Amino acid sequence: MLNNKTILITGGTGSFGHHFVDYVLAHYQPKKIIIYSRDEFKQFNMQNAYKGHEKVLRFFIGDVRDKERLTRAFQGVDYVIHAAALKQVPACEYNPIEAIKTNINGACNVIDACLDTGVKKVVALSTDKSVSPINLYGSTKMVSDKLFAAANSYSGGDGTKFAVVRYGNVAGSRGSVIPFFQNIIDNGGKELPITDYRMTRFWISLEEGVKLVIKALEESRGGETFISKIPSFKITDLAQAMLPGCEMPEVGIREGEKLHEVMVPEEDSARTYEYDKHYIIYPNYNWWNADYLIPGGKLVEPGFIYSSGTNKEWLTVEDIRRLLKTDLDHHE
Repeated sequence: MLNNKTILITGGTGSFGHHFVDYVLAHYQPKKIIIYSRDEFKQFNMQNAYKGHEKVLRFFIGDVRDKERLTRAFQGVDYVIHAAALKQVPACEYNPIEAIKTNINGACNVIDACLDTGVKKVVALSTDKSVSPINLYGSTKMVSDKLFAAANSYSGGDGTKFAVVRYGNVAGSRGSVIPFFQNIIDNGGKELPITDYRMTRFWISLEEGVKLVIKALEESRGGETFISKIPSFKITDLAQAMLPGCEMPEVGIREGEKLHEVMVPEEDSARTYEYDKHYIIYPNYNWWNADYLIPGGKLVEPGFIYSSGTNKEWLTVEDIRRLLKTDLDHHE
């Protein structure tokens, strides 16, 4: 599907962008992959990391807040992956207007630019924090998700198709708990602080995240939210996997943090279908009908919730230790 296509990634210098480029170059023959971001230094480093691919990889300096620049960058683009966002919870709490400008206004600009330039498909990356949000970051992503779903109302039957992919913190990504623990260990620490002993999280690797985005590009008909079926783990088990026998002082949950990650809330169960390796939440608009259903799915039971705390699949300490070695070595 991606052969001879032009793909643009907003915020493409991040962990996702690097792994997406790796995966696509290994499995497809794209016409162009355009990295659109505002940090020239990260772009410089990424260009150096992909020497030999200059004919395929292009780099555009630009901000999603700048609609004119987006419109210029999207000329001739087949698929857009919207990964740009302000993601740090404390930073968004302290700089709320900046978070709104990037995460909400930026989403509007991406949508308008895609519609105006005839982009075929768009996949926006979301987060578990957009479900029943309790912090500003999650709230802005909830609005963004709704904007991308509703954008299909503007594009018409043959126009741009917009979809969303939702997952939590990618294992080992910047800002997640694994590098935080690892930094303590590397500096000789003998204990790992736990915010709450009950806390659980989902485990998703960068490769699984990339594959879900490609699945959404291949299958979306407009308005869906794609969610991977992935295992859960306890934060206490992660600590023991990384530093066996360590002390684990409980330090209290941080503002804006949840005990468990929720990907499908109960309120969406009436529109959620289960597939072999993922769930899809379908939109609730008058233009949407059963003809848009992707084959192979089954409606979940009423009241279904997909939460890391009640998940059916769990990682043991040994499982985590193995994944830390395979997933994170690959990540590096």
